[in-house]
Amino acid sequence: MSKTTVCAVICAAGKGLRAGFEKNKLLIPFMGSTVLEKTLSAFDFPAIDEIVVTASESDYQEISALCEKFDRTSVVLGGEDRSHSVYNALKAAQSDIVLIHDGARPFVPREIIENCIQSVKTSGSGVCAVECRDTIAVVKDGKIVSVPARDTLRQIQTPQGFYRENITYAYERAFESGKSGYTDDSSVFADYCGAPRICMGSRENIKMTYKEDFVDNAARCGFGVDTHAFGKDQDYIVLAGVKIPSQSGLIAHSDGDVLVHAVMDSLLSAAGLKDIGHYFPDTDEKWKNADSMRMLEAVVALIAKEGYAVKNLSVSIQAEKPRLAKYIDEMKNNLARVLKLDPTSVGVAAGTNEGLGYVGEGKGITVNAYALLKSELNASRS
Repeated sequence: MSKTTVCAVICAAGKGLRAGFEKNKLLIPFMGSTVLEKTLSAFDFPAIDEIVVTASESDYQEISALCEKFDRTSVVLGGEDRSHSVYNALKAAQSDIVLIHDGARPFVPREIIENCIQSVKTSGSGVCAVECRDTIAVVKDGKIVSVPARDTLRQIQTPQGFYRENITYAYERAFESGKSGYTDDSSVFADYCGAPRICMGSRENIKMTYKEDFVDNAARCGFGVDTHAFGKDQDYIVLAGVKIPSQSGLIAHSDGDVLVHAVMDSLLSAAGLKDIGHYFPDTDEKWKNADSMRMLEAVVALIAKEGYAVKNLSVSIQAEKPRLAKYIDEMKNNLARVLKLDPTSVGVAAGTNEGLGYVGEGKGITVNAYALLKSELNASRS
């Protein structure tokens, strides 16, 4: 008995105008990648034999490049509306079963996808849906004209699964009848094949529609630590761009701002990027005696390209000498300016090591930094 094969059709040919972005909302940086990449990842597992993505002509090259990292994935041009885009994908698909899914639903759980496939195998269709929590009213001219019983209503989601030959037949009959503009596939199936079967959806499986939906509420935290030894022939050290009198300076290729170096690593770590040694190697004369605050500005630009901005920062300095209390506020203000934060979102604390270890013996300074990033909606990846 041959295996029943499954294709995921990912609808990505729209523009998502309600989100208010200047480009396709599925290509906006989100949580370290894009919405479309996250959606594709949800279907990138062995139960799915092929993935067909629809794309508009203007997005075709960008979406094609993005899809290259996913196996068994192809891209087709969309049509004049969603119905024709889905139909183009159906013609390109080779599998027995198709799961048609909105590219703007990146959080679909695998269990929901698997249940949808099983529903098609047992009942001929599977339309993911959840119960309505709110009362739904039919409105005309600003007035409620009827209130359907809530227990008879469902919020329809995707994926929606069908045997490919059946949903293809339904679309062809719809087009022959002059019908188009369907907002989902269960409606066209119902018109020409029969009542589709509801299967379990998920409240996690939200459709990202408006700009506020693209705010990354997940914590992206990063930790950075750096240590520099005393021994440079100068009478000051630099912390967060503040010159502080000292018996000797800190040994480093740059200006030795150990605090900023720890902060830079915390930001890069939170964004999933490489450490400061990769971007500012101590073998490069460009960074010799460099102003670390300028380097921090460059790191802020790097994380912005990934779609992030700093939400808050916490720094702990371990130094037996020199005494730092009177310089803390200036450090906070300097960091806040570069990170584009209110100073209240920057914490800087300083303490000794009670005479223990290299810090306690006055041989060096160690700084620990903890950063939290937020999604930056206006960022654009290069």
